[in-house]
Amino acid sequence: MGYYTKLSFRFFSQFSEGVSEYFGEVRSNLKRAKMGLSVQEYISVAIMTSFIVFVAAFPVLSFLLGFVFQTFLFSFVASFAAALGLAVWSFFLIMNWPNIVIGEKAKRIDNVLAFALLYLSTAASSKLPLDKAFRIFAKFGDYGELTEEVKAINNDIDFFGLDINTALERAVDRSPSKAFNEVLWGMLSTMRSGGDVAAFMRSAAASNMAEYKRKLYEFSNQLTVFIEVYLTTIVLGAIFFTILTSIMSGISQSGSSGIVVLQFLLIFVFMPLVTALFILMIKASAPMEE
Repeated sequence: MGYYTKLSFRFFSQFSEGVSEYFGEVRSNLKRAKMGLSVQEYISVAIMTSFIVFVAAFPVLSFLLGFVFQTFLFSFVASFAAALGLAVWSFFLIMNWPNIVIGEKAKRIDNVLAFALLYLSTAASSKLPLDKAFRIFAKFGDYGELTEEVKAINNDIDFFGLDINTALERAVDRSPSKAFNEVLWGMLSTMRSGGDVAAFMRSAAASNMAEYKRKLYEFSNQLTVFIEVYLTTIVLGAIFFTILTSIMSGISQSGSSGIVVLQFLLIFVFMPLVTALFILMIKASAPMEE
């Protein structure tokens, strides 16, 4: 627990403990996001941050609105309402942050799940017990977030003395990926029914590989649309605007300095920002790891 968390919990522990029952979903999300905080500590941090946002925003907004409108009462009420809105927004943003972390973790797991299942099915095909196959995977498999999930299963078995079935059940409770949870449940059901776990994993690997190929196909179509939109609206539009304003400036012989400023902002400010936005959109929709 960091200093900021301790300070927040010291001031708002009683209040956070009183309202924690209304944030049951946050409790499970914190566990899946592996943020290492209890729900009371996390609510305290959210309240402290919201309070700081309000205290920082209120005087700044009061000064700005008072300078613009020259009316004390209106600037005070408006700045108070705006600062309060920012504080409330920051509180709910922080409370929703575990969901964002879970989504990112789930995406990283889903992107490598098909390949990891191929690895696991190969290890399990040698008639090794599933817990030993997990140990081999955790030691030699380089699949990022998914490897950490398997390591946690191994820790439950090695350090807490749990059997493989109980360890799989605990993994389902903490895993952020629904696809991985389905695979774990399938493994658990297959083992309890005495089925072939290796055959199940091969089937699950084929299914997830087909889903991965479908995502790649959809991403290729999206990428084509992104490229067409970028070239036609941004690049060609910027070229057309630059040529048109240059011709108009030559004809009018007035206001050329303002047109040069507009062209400068378009080329060196607007286009880089839009390009960065397109890169972020493409990266967010990409179904593969870097």
